[in-house]
Amino acid sequence: MKESNRSVKRIKKILIGGIKQKIFNLVIITIVLIMAAYSAVILYQSSHLTDLVRETNESQKKSITSISERTMSEILDSNLTQSTQQQAYIAGDLFSDAVRVVHVIADYTGKLFADPGNYPVREFALPDMAKDGEISSQVLSEEGIDLSDPVISKKLGLIGNLTDLMTAVYADANVDSCYVALPEGVMLLVDDHSGTKFDENGKILPIPIRERLWYKGAAETGKLHYTDVTTDIFTGEISIMCSLPVYNNGQLIAVVGADLFLNDVSKAVNNTARSGSFICIVNQKGHVLFSPQTEGVFSVRPEGEAKDLLSSENTELAAFVRDSLAKNTELRMIEVDGEQCYVIGAPIQNVGWAVISVVPKSLADQPAEAMLTQFNNIQNGAIDTYKKGIANAQITIIVLLLAVVIVAVTAAVILSKRIVKPLEAITARVRSLGGNDLQFHMEDAYRTHDEIEVLAESFAMLSGKTVEYIATVERVTAEKERISAELSLATRIQADMLPNIFPAFPGRPEFDIYASMDPAKEVGGDFYDFFLIDDDHLCMVIADVSGKGIPAALFMMASKNILANNAMISKSPAQILTDTNAAICSNNREQMFVTAWLGILEISTGNLTAANAGHEYPVLMQPDGRFEFYKDKHGLVIGGMDGVKYKEYEIMLKPGAKLFLYTDGVPEATNAEQELFGSERLLEALNSEVSATPEQVLENVRAHVDAFVKQAEQFDDLTMLCLEYKGTDELNKLP
Repeated sequence: MKESNRSVKRIKKILIGGIKQKIFNLVIITIVLIMAAYSAVILYQSSHLTDLVRETNESQKKSITSISERTMSEILDSNLTQSTQQQAYIAGDLFSDAVRVVHVIADYTGKLFADPGNYPVREFALPDMAKDGEISSQVLSEEGIDLSDPVISKKLGLIGNLTDLMTAVYADANVDSCYVALPEGVMLLVDDHSGTKFDENGKILPIPIRERLWYKGAAETGKLHYTDVTTDIFTGEISIMCSLPVYNNGQLIAVVGADLFLNDVSKAVNNTARSGSFICIVNQKGHVLFSPQTEGVFSVRPEGEAKDLLSSENTELAAFVRDSLAKNTELRMIEVDGEQCYVIGAPIQNVGWAVISVVPKSLADQPAEAMLTQFNNIQNGAIDTYKKGIANAQITIIVLLLAVVIVAVTAAVILSKRIVKPLEAITARVRSLGGNDLQFHMEDAYRTHDEIEVLAESFAMLSGKTVEYIATVERVTAEKERISAELSLATRIQADMLPNIFPAFPGRPEFDIYASMDPAKEVGGDFYDFFLIDDDHLCMVIADVSGKGIPAALFMMASKNILANNAMISKSPAQILTDTNAAICSNNREQMFVTAWLGILEISTGNLTAANAGHEYPVLMQPDGRFEFYKDKHGLVIGGMDGVKYKEYEIMLKPGAKLFLYTDGVPEATNAEQELFGSERLLEALNSEVSATPEQVLENVRAHVDAFVKQAEQFDDLTMLCLEYKGTDELNKLP
């Protein structure tokens, strides 16, 4: 017994050895092993949590970059499309004045030479220094021309009859001079800067008229000609010349021209340069005419040194410039001078040029890069805080390991709850982050008042900043919706392009006409038009473009302008449709088409000549009769195939006759039961009040359609036109 008790000693009432010591040792070993395992778990969780944070940050950065790039692309597409097309429209409107001036002067010049005996010989004058600043007519000539030559003097006296007309159009139009040049090397010119026609000695300057580009271009091509941008021979101003040859019996008798000074255009283009983005103008030869760039492919160079972008080695650039000259392009990304750029183009009507907008991709990416930079700064700060917290936590763990050995199992359990469980909760919450749930919130489980709480606060701060930046991107996206609201403006613009003031011809009692167009969407593809070709001929058009929305509206605008331009040349309806089809087929890559009915009414007789390009049958009512379909022969739709020849027919409208035209949106109006309004219901609506005025006729048809359709959605444009022929006094007197 004594031997067995030798291992047990008491030191100051503390037993050393025996069962208690073994139990003590067992507890100590158990605690050490538990804490060792506990420490390993903490280290594993910390390492795993670090990787998880890194993956989450990368995912968030990709999400921010993707949303930002998509949003910026959509904003650029909408804004650049609208601004570029608007600039092209403004430029086209500027050049249309010159076209109008040369056509007016050319028409009258042709009449003078067709019958010179009916016009007096007018006096002509040389430039007068005293009239500088006043609108005056002047005769200029080439070197060595004798103005007293009988042939030249007679022709100058004949075209002197143009002085009043040229003075009037010069004062009214946006041109800087207008002139008529004869093949003999002399010209009659009207402007308000006659003082520029003299040299320093006060001698009148000769001008090589027949060598000037405007004269040679019109004479060689035989049609309307625009020069490249050049310098005015007298004023030194940047200008462009528009010229048109005049023929009599196949022989060139004169070239009519007008000048446009383009300093304002050059200044406006130069003012578009903003942080690398800019607008430039390219002509039909692929030469850059106006640009704020001084270097690179879009810089302006003299005509002899100008680069032809249409034949550029950069095939994407060449294709884009070619498309811009022909049509409004979509937003594209191409390489320009070694840099990726967003580009969009729109053609300028009348001159065959194009407006091109260029925005470097680096400029568009700046908002996303700025957000990512701030995101990285926040992320790096959070990671530094996290690392410091982990380092402090490791020191604390070591201290706690030593303390736990002394404090025993109870302290170990408490520390386990304080350290392991909060880390597990943080890990589980971080794993659940994703999708729309990116916010890490502080919870009571994380509030341990040590480094774990610091770590949790870092996560909360990081995720909060992330959500804020995503919210910022979403606000930018919301801006797109504001832009889409501008489509309503497009609706009003389209409506204003159609005749909408009634009565349309208050001074013409021979007829009454009324029309309406209700688009199914913001903008529609239907259109109507009516206008006087001359005092005795009224042209009427109604048409339906394939497709819906903005593409159809743009195609509608182009088709309407082409039809109107051809009609004003006084062609027959069949020839108008034939020429319009040829023009549209020549540049119809989208393969859109339009159905159209076009008629020309001879007001004095009531004879209506019409042609149909795949459109609905017209509805006719003669006096004392009822509305009935006039089943005319249909031609192929416009834009369907090149080379189509259309046929025309005649209808004699008696005083009191009415003609009703419409698009397929009327008979194909559908109710909730998927039933069509149909042709029979259309005739019933028209014949419900045969004595109605054209406006009342359209109101009656619309009322019948609305009553049939009720609450069903309108799927197609509703376009109608009604003409009532009242006849002339002479026709009304006939039995």
